[in-house]
Formats: sequence, C-alpha cells, structure tokens
Amino acid sequence: MEYIKRNMEGIILELNKQYPAILVTGPRQVGKTTMLQKLIVLEGRNRNYVSLDDLNDRALAKTDPAMFFQIHQPPILIDEIQYAPELFTYIKIYADRDQRAGDFWMTGSQLFKLMDGVQESLAGRVALLHLSPLSQQEIYSGQAGAFSLDIDVLSKRQQVVRPALAPQIFDRIFLGGMPALVSKKYQERSIFYSSYINTYLERDVKDLSGSIDSLKFLNFITAVAARTSQMVNYKGIADDCDMDQTTVKSWLRILETLGIIFYLHPYSNNVLKRTVKTPKIYFYDTGLVCYLTKWSSSETAMSGAMNGALLENYTVSEIQKSYQNVGKEPYLYYYRDKDAKEIDLLMEGDGQLHPIEIKKTATPEKKMISNFSVIEKSSMQRGIGAVLCLSEKLGAFDKDNLIVPISLI
Repeated sequence: MEYIKRNMEGIILELNKQYPAILVTGPRQVGKTTMLQKLIVLEGRNRNYVSLDDLNDRALAKTDPAMFFQIHQPPILIDEIQYAPELFTYIKIYADRDQRAGDFWMTGSQLFKLMDGVQESLAGRVALLHLSPLSQQEIYSGQAGAFSLDIDVLSKRQQVVRPALAPQIFDRIFLGGMPALVSKKYQERSIFYSSYINTYLERDVKDLSGSIDSLKFLNFITAVAARTSQMVNYKGIADDCDMDQTTVKSWLRILETLGIIFYLHPYSNNVLKRTVKTPKIYFYDTGLVCYLTKWSSSETAMSGAMNGALLENYTVSEIQKSYQNVGKEPYLYYYRDKDAKEIDLLMEGDGQLHPIEIKKTATPEKKMISNFSVIEKSSMQRGIGAVLCLSEKLGAFDKDNLIVPISLI
C-alpha cells in the first residue's frame, strides 16, 4: 500500500523538539500509527513501539505502570493509550525528571476518555493534535496550509492545483478519505465500510456505552448520516430509530468523541440576538456518509436528493481538516436567524468574520451573497467573503467577495 504523505508531519517534527509528549487522536484507520512510524525513521532515534491493543501489554500498563516503563523505555510510541490512562502520571514523572523533548509519542482513538487524564497529569507537557481522514490537499495536490481567503494565497495555489469540475468533486466525495480505500489497498468500498462499522465503530461504542444492539446502532448512524449538513434534530433521529432522545444525545457524543462527526455551532454575539442556538452536524468522511445513505456511485450521489448536503459536508470538512493538519484551531460557525436568513459558513480570524456560501454551481450569481450584509451588525469587522462552488477558476464579484473553486481548499 502506497503511503500518502500527511500534512501534519511537519508540525509533529517541530513540536517534537519542544514538548516531552505528543498525542495524536483521531478515528481508527485514518493512519495515525502509520504516519508516526514513518516519522520514527525520519527522526533517527531508536524509538520503542508498543500497542495497547495487545492485551498483555495493556494489562501490565494498567496494573504496574512502573514495570511497563522499565520494559518499554522512552523514547517510545504508545498506540491506543486510552486503554491505560494509568500511564499518564508516570509520563508526567518522566517528563518532569528528564526535561527531554520528544520522549513520548502517543495515539488515541477515544478522545474524551483521554482528556481528563491528559489535563490532570500532562498539562503544559503534551501537544494535542487531531488526525482526520485524508484531505483533498493530501490526496490530489500535495499542498499544505490552512484554508484562507487571501487572494494571493489562492492565486498561487491555483497555479499548482489541477481544476476539478462537478464530476471530479463528487468522485472525491464518494471515495472519501480513508487511506486503505484511497491507496486502493481495498477495492470493495462497501465491504470496507461494513467491516469498519462492525469492527471498530460498534466495538468502540460498546466500550464507551456498554452493550448496544448492533442493528439499532446501524439504524442510528444511518439516520445521522441522512441529516448531514443540517441542524441537529434529536427527536427526528429518535423517531427514525425507535430510541429515546437521551440515548440519541449520548450516542452522538460518542460519535463526536471517536472523531466520526463534528459540529458547526451558530455564530452569535450580543448584537445578533435573533440567531438560532442549534448546531449543525457534519461527518469527517463523506465516503462513509455515501455508504450509509446507500448511494451506489458518484454519479447517483451527484444527481440525487442529497447532493447539496454532501457538497456542503465535503467543503466544510475539508476546511476543518486543512486547519487541523497544520496544528491550528479552526474557528468555524454558521449563521441562521429567526427570519431564516442563513450563511453556510463563517470563518473567524484576526479580528474578522469571513462569510462563505457553498453552492453546487459552476456559475454563481451575486444574489447568492445577499445575506452577507447581516454580519455587518456584528461587533467584528467583516472580512473578505466568498462563494465556494464548482467553478473552474478563481474569480470575484467585487473586491470584497470572491468566487472560489472547492478544489482550491
């Protein structure tokens, strides 16, 4: 299987010179361990490796952490460290005693199980990163960098990134970003995603919530996928799955914890008081959404009833990943008020709000940005806005509003 270089590699090697510990979280099968094992070669240290999926190593880590570190001495890569949070205290002792950068690399696929232990034991000693499925930058262009509406940055990127029209973008949406599928290690995507849900997701959900009904879980995650890019409707999901809303909220929390979904929260401030309060839901991997909602090809997905939702999910998740992959926090929101005025995406940065519409068209019209004026009431300065769409090349309505191909994210 051909290795696809990850944009996060550079930031890990930088942080490795500064922090005693680095923790890379993210869903299973997105390449956390593969990436770090590649970096071990580049790093040039004789780093040990241990996986806590191994039940013997896990038992030792939980019952006798001191002996664990006598056998597995730093520098070390510990896989799936959420299974033994008992190790965190000992990592703190090593870090404080030796004051040596880069001793501990860790991966974890259950974020909230990790966070309490990390915050208590390793505050100020650990760099936290989140690795998602492959981004289009990594797969198709080899480019790196957080998405920006800076015209110079976009113009330079356009010189090296091949244009992608609607069929190519929907091919990308349908394929998704799981390394085993992108690299063609596995050809049968239906078998891969079915196995992924049964082997990893279902098992991890059981770890976090106790026993679950497998069929009910599949119905649940399918109902969530059918609502991607929409405001969360707990009652609708509960009714579809014959579940109570408390369980729906609990399982959504678990999907978020496992790095399968994320939320866009509505933007509001003291001036914009009429905004809605409900977040919108997105998947990190659109290939999984297409599988769950039973689209058989990219062509049927492109012409089907969910095409707008799939395109919005893809666009928002690619922007989210572009920030995470370079170790930056994305400040992304959406806007909707009680008069039903909506802006698909707001990017906040450097004291400015950048309004963005996402449209399945190659020839956007200026009326598509008519709602951008609502944020002028905000206390923050209104920055450059854009319509992200399926156009072939970068353009503009005027000096404040760009037309940006989705392939340039």
